[in-house]
Amino acid sequence: MDCLRIKDALFHETGIAIRNGYAHFISGMALGVDQWAAEALLQLKGHYPQIVIEAAIPCLNQDVKWNRAQKERYRHLLAQCDVKTVLQPEYTPGCMMERNMYMVGKSDLVIAVWNGKPGGTSRTVKYAENQNKTIVIISPLQSRTSV
Repeated sequence: MDCLRIKDALFHETGIAIRNGYAHFISGMALGVDQWAAEALLQLKGHYPQIVIEAAIPCLNQDVKWNRAQKERYRHLLAQCDVKTVLQPEYTPGCMMERNMYMVGKSDLVIAVWNGKPGGTSRTVKYAENQNKTIVIISPLQSRTSV
């Protein structure tokens, strides 16, 4: 699945969630899927102004190694979020997973883009399963799956 199909799937699944009564959404604001999700939410907010978009920021310097264009896009998205939650002041080796655990902890529904391989997303999906969360997995390799 290319990035346009992932973006469409995020828009679709988030739209379903809104129509099912979900109103508070959290993005981890990382490059790629997290920011695509935030963009989908911002687009949907035009139709559903009641939704709240929260940026879960693992550390204040999350964007320190990003290039100028990436930083500008990140700051533009942050400016449009309704809530900004910074989890710690500086990067630490575990801060990204702490951010993921925070997002799962505050969620009833988890929408994840995951290719099935080990890594941060797999650990987060496993954590969400252990917390008995409803999970929708968007596979970049195929269509939607629910867990």
